[in-house]
Amino acid sequence: MRATDSAAGQSPSRGERADAQRNRQTVLAAAAEVFVASGVDAPIRRIAARAGVGVATVYRHFPTRADLVTAVYRHQIEACAEAGPKLLADADSPFDALRRWIDLFVDFLVTKHGLAGALHSDSDRFAALHTYFLDRLLPVCAQLLDAAVEAGDIEPGTQPYELMRGIGNLCVGREDDPRYEPRHLIALLLRGLRRPHAS
Repeated sequence: MRATDSAAGQSPSRGERADAQRNRQTVLAAAAEVFVASGVDAPIRRIAARAGVGVATVYRHFPTRADLVTAVYRHQIEACAEAGPKLLADADSPFDALRRWIDLFVDFLVTKHGLAGALHSDSDRFAALHTYFLDRLLPVCAQLLDAAVEAGDIEPGTQPYELMRGIGNLCVGREDDPRYEPRHLIALLLRGLRRPHAS
């Protein structure tokens, strides 16, 4: 077989692969926004419309809703993990970086609360995602807390797991009660972490 024959039509070109990857990322971003606004049971056509693609494109990348929800969950974990160091480098203070990171974390948690139902009985997949969540985000939270302590912004002693768990608990119920906005209580929690002289 000639080299040209093996390449012709056998695999997608680099440009096609890049387009497919861009479509996948666009669908993930759109799905995350729709899930935050409407829950993980939102119609796939709404996600496709937000992404500017056809419904078939969504299903080509994510054959089942569980596949899509899992991918969104992992995508948001990565975005949240990558945001921590960037915020620390760009924010006015380590405390401001922590506050802004927690805001992203809350957006993520709102999506997460529908995860178990969307995966139904796939407990192995759920457990693997939870482990991935802790492995990626605990070190980022710890880095932000340590920087804020070193800068004198907050009192020492706050454990990253406890903070993340507490914020997660405050977010429970938001999707069922439009009167409840967890960010108000989270803001109080963050103010409680601050040293008296910090502003």
